[in-house]
Amino acid sequence: MMSIGSVLVSPRRKARARNNSKRLKARAKLRTPWLFISLCMSPWVLGFLFFTAYPMVASFYESFTRFDLINSPTWIGLGNFRRMFFHDSLFWTSIRNTFWISAISIPLRICFALFTAWILTKPKRGRTIYRTIFFIPAMVPTVAATMSFTYIFNPAVGPINKFLESFGIKNPPLWFMDPRWSKWALIILGLWGIGDTMIIYLAGFLDVPKSLYEAADLEGANAWQQFRYVTLPLMTPVIFFSAVTGIIGSFQYFTEAYVAAGQVLDYSHSMYFYATHIYNEAFANYQMGYASALAWILLVITLACTFIMLRTQRRWVHYPNGSLFK
Repeated sequence: MMSIGSVLVSPRRKARARNNSKRLKARAKLRTPWLFISLCMSPWVLGFLFFTAYPMVASFYESFTRFDLINSPTWIGLGNFRRMFFHDSLFWTSIRNTFWISAISIPLRICFALFTAWILTKPKRGRTIYRTIFFIPAMVPTVAATMSFTYIFNPAVGPINKFLESFGIKNPPLWFMDPRWSKWALIILGLWGIGDTMIIYLAGFLDVPKSLYEAADLEGANAWQQFRYVTLPLMTPVIFFSAVTGIIGSFQYFTEAYVAAGQVLDYSHSMYFYATHIYNEAFANYQMGYASALAWILLVITLACTFIMLRTQRRWVHYPNGSLFK
C-alpha cells in the first residue's frame, strides 16, 4: 500500500520535473538568439578591448612613468603630475586659453545657432535652400576652412581688413598675428561653421507643438512672449545637450588653433590650447608618459564640468515629461 507521504510527495516531484523541463526548453529556445547576439557583438567587444580599453589602461600606467617611445617605461610615481602643476608654465597657459575660449565660444555658438535656426523656421518658400546654405560650412574640412580664414584675416592682403579700411578704420586688428585678437578670430571661425548645431536646434523648434502657440496667441501673447515663455523652455533640453557636447569639444580644441598658429608662427602662445600641449609633448618632445598624465587630467576636468552641468540642469532644463535625472 502507498503511504500518505508518497502520495503527497509524488505531485510535488512531478510539478518540479515539469518546471525543470520548461526551464530547459526555454534555455534551448534562447540558445540560438544568444548565439547570434554574441556573433554580432563580438567585433564590437574585440574593438572596444583592443582600441579603447587597452589604450586607456596603458595610458593610465604610463602617466606614472617616464616613457619616450624608445626606451621602456620607467616608474616615477607622481613625478609627471608634480612637473605639470609646479614646473610647466605652458600647462597653465594652455589651461587659461582653453577655459577662455570655452567660456566665450560656447555661449556665442549656442545663441548664434539658436537665432539662425529660429530664423530658418520662418520662410514659407525656399526654406530647404536656405537651410542647405547655412549647413554647407559645417561640411567644409576643418583644415581647409582654417587656412581660408587665415587668408581672409590676413592684415596685409585679407579682404576683412580692406573692408574695414573702406569705412575709415585706419588701424584694423591684426587678427591671428595679434595675441589680443587671435582667439577672437578663432571664435569667428567657429561661428561660421555652426551648421551642425543649427540643425539640432531646427529640429527642436519644429518639435514644439503648434497648439501651444495657438493657446498663447489666444491669451494675447506677442511674438517675444511666445518665444520667451513657450519656445525657449521647450528648447532647454536641446540647449543643455548642445552645452554639454560643446564643453567636451572645447576642451579638445586642437585643429583650428594648430593650423592657424602654424600659419602665423604664434610665438606668444595665444593660440596654445590644452590639446595642443598634449600633442606637442607626445609627438614633438616624445614625452609619452607626461602626455598621458596630461590626458588623464583633461579627462578629470571634462568629467567635473559635465557633472556640474548635470547637477545644475534641474534648475533650468524643462523636460515635457519631467526631468530625466531624478
